[in-house]
Amino acid sequence: MLNRGSFPDSALDKPQGGWRERLYIIIFEADTAAGRRFDQALILIILFSVGVVIMDSVKPYGGRLNLPLASLEWLFTAVFTVEYVLRLLCVRRPLAYATSFFGIIDLLSTLPAYLALLVPEAHALIDVRILRLLRVFRIFKLTGYVAEYTSLGRALKASQRKILVFLSFVLMVVLVMGSLMYVVEGPEHGFTSIPTSMYWAVTTMTTVGFGDITPRTDLGRLISSLMMLLGWGVLAVPTGIVTAEMSAQRQQAGPGGPTRTCRACSTGGHPVYASFCWRCGAALPEDTDPPGA
Repeated sequence: MLNRGSFPDSALDKPQGGWRERLYIIIFEADTAAGRRFDQALILIILFSVGVVIMDSVKPYGGRLNLPLASLEWLFTAVFTVEYVLRLLCVRRPLAYATSFFGIIDLLSTLPAYLALLVPEAHALIDVRILRLLRVFRIFKLTGYVAEYTSLGRALKASQRKILVFLSFVLMVVLVMGSLMYVVEGPEHGFTSIPTSMYWAVTTMTTVGFGDITPRTDLGRLISSLMMLLGWGVLAVPTGIVTAEMSAQRQQAGPGGPTRTCRACSTGGHPVYASFCWRCGAALPEDTDPPGA
């Protein structure tokens, strides 16, 4: 199951005892009520902060509410700065967190506001903090979502060769059909080059159909119809490949469920029906939501 700390080895990053361990459990663990409340509050702040940036970009609102919006933005920046510093303080390997994916996102969510003091155009980069909404997988601690997220990653990795072969086939079809349309329609109908015709083939095969380039001849329309019908089948192939891999992995893995963290030694991964920690023998907390909640 995906760990909230986003570290390669979370056991090396948990402090052993003291205020740092308590702070770590609240910030990086969602097995406790305090941890869930912390993450839920953080998500609300992120949503509000992004909303402020979006509203500030709208001229009617940005002009009239410039001071209130700027004040709110600096308030959110201060909150994210304190949160980032606390995350660095409560881990045993601050550099490992700072260079992790979420550590970089945390830094980027605060850095643009300070850069805006020197370069006003950098203010728009504050929207990068919307990427922190990826924490939603850890906030609600729905193991089903986290398990499927990691399962999807494993399925994509296991299917990468099949998907690459499929994409090579699609590229060949796009090249052949694009070249054919370049010959059939010609520059006078908008097919000015083979790359342009390949762009038309991609939009047609994916059923997007922008309509900026359209065939005018009967033969060109026949080719377009074949491309559209081919697109229906093409779109279903990668989905079937990944779904088959996910199904196979689920059968191999067996049933899963929510887990709990021991407050005594900070060891995680205990099933909900466990009463004692497998590592230290301490009684496990009873504040984890039951399965299906």
